[in-house]
This record gives sequence, C-alpha cells and structure tokens, in this order.
Amino acid sequence: MASWWDSVELWVAGLPFVPQFAVVLAAMVPVCLAIAYLLDRTLRVALRVLGRDRIAAREAAVPATAQPRRIRKEAA
Repeated sequence: MASWWDSVELWVAGLPFVPQFAVVLAAMVPVCLAIAYLLDRTLRVALRVLGRDRIAAREAAVPATAQPRRIRKEAA
C-alpha cells in the first residue's frame, strides 16, 4: 500500500500545475463532500440526543407578540 501511494504521489507531483490542480480537485471535492455529510449527520444525531433540536423548535414557535414592542421616537 505504501509503495502504491508513493508512486501516485510522485505521479501527481510530476504533473504540470494545471493537470495537478485538476487531479487534486477531482479527488478532494468528493472526499470533502463526504466528510461534510458525515459531520452533518453526526451533529444532527448528537443535537437530537441532547435535546437541542426541540429547544430550537420551541423558540421558533413562540409568537411574535411575545417580543417587546419597539417605541418609535418622533422627529422634532
């Protein structure tokens, strides 16, 4: 595995900049999307277990009339 990875690394490092950028981008975009998806799911489950999603839902359900009214000052 290590020798295969070394050969891939040397191949990518030997490419000119534009193809090197394209290869790295083609490899990293799916990896980063997968990591973001897994983090999103993990945090969603953790917040559900902690009850934070219910708190946010309750706060969103509070009617707007419960907020204090702003008093407008009239121009002199």
